[in-house]
Amino acid sequence: MTTLALAYADRDGANARRRWALSRILIYAVLALFGLIYALPALLVLSNSFRDGEEVFRNGIIAIPESFSFDNYLRAWNDACVSGMCRGLGPNFLNSLVITVPATIATAIIGALNGYVLSKWKFPGSEFIFVMIFLGIFLPSQIALLPWAWIIGQLGLQNNVLGLLLIHTVMGISFATLFFRNFYASVPNEIVKAAQVDGAGFWRIFVRVMLPLSGPIAAVTVIWQFTQIWNEYLYGMVFTSGAQQPITVAIMGVRAGGSAATVMMAIVPPLLVYLIGGKYFVRGLTQGALK
Repeated sequence: MTTLALAYADRDGANARRRWALSRILIYAVLALFGLIYALPALLVLSNSFRDGEEVFRNGIIAIPESFSFDNYLRAWNDACVSGMCRGLGPNFLNSLVITVPATIATAIIGALNGYVLSKWKFPGSEFIFVMIFLGIFLPSQIALLPWAWIIGQLGLQNNVLGLLLIHTVMGISFATLFFRNFYASVPNEIVKAAQVDGAGFWRIFVRVMLPLSGPIAAVTVIWQFTQIWNEYLYGMVFTSGAQQPITVAIMGVRAGGSAATVMMAIVPPLLVYLIGGKYFVRGLTQGALK
């Protein structure tokens, strides 16, 4: 009886392992299929970025490349015409960097301070202030166009990358505050109280205690803000033109044939940011970013 029971147990175990393996294979196959479907447009753009215009026109955008050349990238960087000016997209690419990098850093710093105050130094009305900041997340960009047009006009920043820098810094504070506030709320209050007992004040606690703990959530904020600001189109289209446009707006004026290369140029920076900090992004999300 014991031998027979063991044989049945081994057979059941083997069947269970076989079913588990088949289910894993099926799940991974479905995920791979969906991943391929999702990545197919980007793969087509990447493929066409190395093909010349005549080949794309002759064979269509969905075809095996007959040629491989970086000429499209060189022409896009040096010679592409934007708003009648054939100076290439290099200046527009730099405009996007000038807008995105400082705005991302400023937003992360302001969001960290806001989150620190609203979670560890609460005062009468702090919850109301947080709700008001939080509501900014749900404000459609189109609604803010006219107020921002008036502000930019009053500051004399029309058709200037500094105007977009200001807009994106302010518009990103809501998300950054939400991220940091929820993350800092998960930090035990005893840590702050212990630092106060040791004589640490507001700024020392922030710099020496809270910021060293903020690596994961800072990565979430930086990746999120960098991607959102770099890919933004509406404000760049409305408030800038010509040489002041960010690359996401400028590529719309590039003629067919080199457009795939210009799109790839616009994709690379946020993709690199995510590839470098992606594991910290996931870790930050699991440690309270979106509680």
